[in-house]
Amino acid sequence: MARFEKEPSEFIEKVVNLNRVSKTVKGGRIFKFAALVVVGNEKGKIGFGLGKASEVPEAIRKGIEDAKKNMVTIDLAGTSIPHEVIGEFGAGRVLLKPAAPGTGVIAGGPVRAVLEAAGIKDIRTKCLRSNNPQNVVAATMAGLKSLRGPQQVARIRGKSVEEILA
Repeated sequence: MARFEKEPSEFIEKVVNLNRVSKTVKGGRIFKFAALVVVGNEKGKIGFGLGKASEVPEAIRKGIEDAKKNMVTIDLAGTSIPHEVIGEFGAGRVLLKPAAPGTGVIAGGPVRAVLEAAGIKDIRTKCLRSNNPQNVVAATMAGLKSLRGPQQVARIRGKSVEEILA
C-alpha cells in the first residue's frame, strides 16, 4: 500500500494561496510555507484554514485540518444566494450579488474558490478594498455567514414565508 494514499473525502479541498516565508538566522535563511485552504461539500457547508509548515504537503494537510474544524453552513437560494451582501474582514471587503440561473460564478481567484466549494453556481462578486487572499477569503466567509434565507427572516419578524416573499 502506498504511503501517501488518501481516503476519499466527501469534501472538496482547494489550495487558494501558497506563501513561502523566510527567516534569516546566523547560518542563512530558513524557508517555511503557509497554505490557505478552502474545504466544502458543495451543498452549503464550507470552511477555510491556514496551515504552516517547513514543507508544502505538510502545510496543505494542516490547512485542511484547520478548515474542517471551522466549518459553517450557509443559506443558499437554489444555485445562488438569497440576497445581496457585503462581507468585511480586516481591510478585505467583498460584494456578493445573487444572479439568474445560467450566469455562472463571476468572481476573482480567492472568492471563486470559496463559492465553488460552497456549491454556489450563479453569483456576481467584486473585491472592493484589499486583494490579500487571506482577508478576501475571510471577508467572503463573513458575507456568506451573514446571509439569511426567507424562513429565517419570517421567523424573526413573526410572519409567514409567503408574506416575506410577496
